[in-house]
Amino acid sequence: MMTTDANDPGHMALEPLIRLIGADLWRQRMAEIRALASSGPRAGLAIRQRHSLELTIDKLRRPRNRALTPGERVVAKIAAAMGPLAEDLSPSGRLRLTERLAEAVTGQNTLVPLFHLVRTALMQQARGFAVRFSGLEDGTPFDLLLQRAGVEAEVACDVVTAEEGRGVHRGAWFRLADRIDPDLQTWLASHPGRYLLKMTLPQGLRGGLHDADADGGTLVQVHERITGMLRSATRQDYDEAIVLRLDPLLLAGAQAEDNGLIPRLRREFGPEAHLSVTTAGDAVFVMAARAGQENEVAIAIRRRLGAIAPQRMTGERPGILAIFVEDTDKLEWRGLRERLELEGEARQFMTHQAARSVVAVTFASRLELFGLAEPDAAAEGEIRFRNPGHPAAGHPALAPAVLSSG
Repeated sequence: MMTTDANDPGHMALEPLIRLIGADLWRQRMAEIRALASSGPRAGLAIRQRHSLELTIDKLRRPRNRALTPGERVVAKIAAAMGPLAEDLSPSGRLRLTERLAEAVTGQNTLVPLFHLVRTALMQQARGFAVRFSGLEDGTPFDLLLQRAGVEAEVACDVVTAEEGRGVHRGAWFRLADRIDPDLQTWLASHPGRYLLKMTLPQGLRGGLHDADADGGTLVQVHERITGMLRSATRQDYDEAIVLRLDPLLLAGAQAEDNGLIPRLRREFGPEAHLSVTTAGDAVFVMAARAGQENEVAIAIRRRLGAIAPQRMTGERPGILAIFVEDTDKLEWRGLRERLELEGEARQFMTHQAARSVVAVTFASRLELFGLAEPDAAAEGEIRFRNPGHPAAGHPALAPAVLSSG
C-alpha cells in the first residue's frame, strides 16, 4: 500500500517533470550518473552527492510502502510543482522551461538551479507575495517578479560554486585520491605501518568530477611526485609547485576502521584540509592536502554578486539576489555563517555602485534545499541581508523578503 502522507504528492505527481524533460533523456541521464558514480569510491560518492536531486527523484518515481523522509518530502514537493508551473506558462514560457530542463540534465549540470528557482518562488508565496515567473514567461533578466500590497520587487536566482574560492578543488582531489589509492595499497603491503603525508599545493589543483581531463596534467604530475617519493624512500620532496612531507601518523586510538578517524583528522588539520585514507590490512596511509593560501569562498561569492547585479537587475524596482551556494558541506557552511564571512562580504558588496538596485541578498545551500534543521541549515530556509542604503529597505510590504535574518 502506498503512503497517504498529506505532504507526499505521490510518485505519479513527479511524472509531469519527467515528461517535460523527456523520458528517453531522463533514462539516458540516470544511466550516465550511475556510470560516473562507478568511476572510483571517493569520486563516485561525490558524484552521487552532486546528483542527489536526480537520484532522489528517480527513486521517488517508484511506488513505495513507506513514508518519505523530510528531505525526500521537500524534493518531491518542488518536483511536483514543475507540472503546474508548465501548465500556467504561455507556449514561449513553457519552451524556455523545457530548454532549461534539457540543459540541466546535460554534462556536469544539475537540476539545482531550477529547484532553487522554484523553491524561492514557493517560499515567497508562503510569505504572502504574488509571484510571476517573469524570466520564463517574459524573458526578463531577473527570474521572479514579486508583488505585495502594491509594491513590486525583482528576484534574480543564481548558483555559485564554492570551488571558485578554493585553490584545491574537491572534485580534483577526489580523482587524485582514487587514482593513487592502488599505488598506496601496494606500497603499504611492503611497508606496513601508519603514515601521514602532508601536502601543500601552492599552485592549486583544479578540475571537476565530470571533467577527467580538466587540469589533468597537474593531477598526473602530483601523482607521479608522490609515487616517486615513495619509491625513493625519501621523506620530503618540494619545489614551487608542491611540498610533500611523510611522517608517522600519530593519532592515539584512531584505527583505520574507526569511523572517528576522519573527524579526528578534521579536528587536527582544520576545515580547509583535503583528507584521504588508504588502508591495507592494519596499515594506514593518510593524505592531508592544503592549497598555498586560505580558501576565499565568501570573497568569490562577493565577486559573483558584483558581476551579476548589473546584468540581472533592471533598476526599475527593488532587486533581491537569491544566491544558492553549491559544493559545500555542513562544516564549511556553518563556518561561513558563524564566522560572519557571508555577512561581511555581502555587506561589503552593498557599499559598491553595482549594488545600487539591490535591496537584499539571500543565501541558501543544499542543506536548506533538503530541509535540514538548525544548526546545520539556516533558519527560515535562507540567510538574508538587507541593504540599508536602498530607498525601499524599510518598506513594510517587502519586509518578509528582505529583513536581515538572525
